[in-house]
Amino acid sequence: MSNVFRDLLKKVGSGTHTSKHLSRDESAQATRMMLEQIATPAQIGAFMIAQRIKRPTIPELAGMLDCYDQMGGRLRVPQSDYRTMVLNAPYDGRQRHAPVTPLTALILAAAGVPAILHGGERMPTKLGLPLVDVWQDLGLDWRLLTLEQTQQIFDLTQVGFVYIPNHFPEAHGLVPYREQIGKRPTLATVELMWAPCDGPHHVVSSFVHPPTESRTQETYQLRHTHEFTTVKGLEGSCDLSRSRTAIVGMGSFRDGLFRFERLLLHPRDYGFEGQDPGLDEDFGQILEQVIQGDSNEFTRSVIWNGGFYLWRAGAAISLSDGFYQAQTLLENGQVQAKRDQVRDAIATALTHHLSTV
Repeated sequence: MSNVFRDLLKKVGSGTHTSKHLSRDESAQATRMMLEQIATPAQIGAFMIAQRIKRPTIPELAGMLDCYDQMGGRLRVPQSDYRTMVLNAPYDGRQRHAPVTPLTALILAAAGVPAILHGGERMPTKLGLPLVDVWQDLGLDWRLLTLEQTQQIFDLTQVGFVYIPNHFPEAHGLVPYREQIGKRPTLATVELMWAPCDGPHHVVSSFVHPPTESRTQETYQLRHTHEFTTVKGLEGSCDLSRSRTAIVGMGSFRDGLFRFERLLLHPRDYGFEGQDPGLDEDFGQILEQVIQGDSNEFTRSVIWNGGFYLWRAGAAISLSDGFYQAQTLLENGQVQAKRDQVRDAIATALTHHLSTV
């Protein structure tokens, strides 16, 4: 048992009237001790529940992100006209709506905007469809790649996926606790805020409840995050809905000044109103149809998201221009060419590895 961790646990788990908040450094220390499993299973589970009940403070979230930056796998961003865009999504996946995020990443990369996603396998509590499975439906299997190989693919294609079981095994080691405690721990919030990269980036953080967005905004401010977007998206992801108004926050920290602006994005104003496509058995086939430039209901969701993120990345001068660019990239085959480039790069990396073993 770790006595140091026990003292940190006593602070956050002493009840409504006597519990105390951790400092930023203490929070980073506690997170590291959980990730390295210096703390015992009983201590880790107790800490997760105690912090969920107490709710993390802004310095505590900042400390957890500090630890993730120090321990997690990270990609070096390439030199580019645009900041690398990190598109975050809940690690426990999707159950109802078709995920758009990987196609958004391909659209961004086809337009010259580097894009990074991250996640693992099916995960409690939702056990929904994870991003790694969506990538595989697109013909891209990131599971066998080392972080170095992923970096090579990212350098070549401007598309990267940080696969947690391989690239951040310490975080993957805490997954069983999610099932055992039956609730998402605070780490699930951290995952929606983390940018696993070194260099200029623009991080997109999704949320479901307004307090989560407020904590995200304040944490980014404390950490001097240069560029970020918050999105109330489908199932807590960064995928914009077409069936309701999108609630978007746009923030930056430059020259010592923090700025934040709210945007309410109405799909009907741009001709994209409609139902959000569900997740069905033919999803892999639908993905391939979209990649090949076919037009269907899911294509409209892809253009709606791709256009918005092209605009937020600075690759489009207006939202309307972003939608036009996204549609053009799909119809002229550039998104398909980008997918094929990533697929070939993965195959080359794996073939080279096998030849040197």
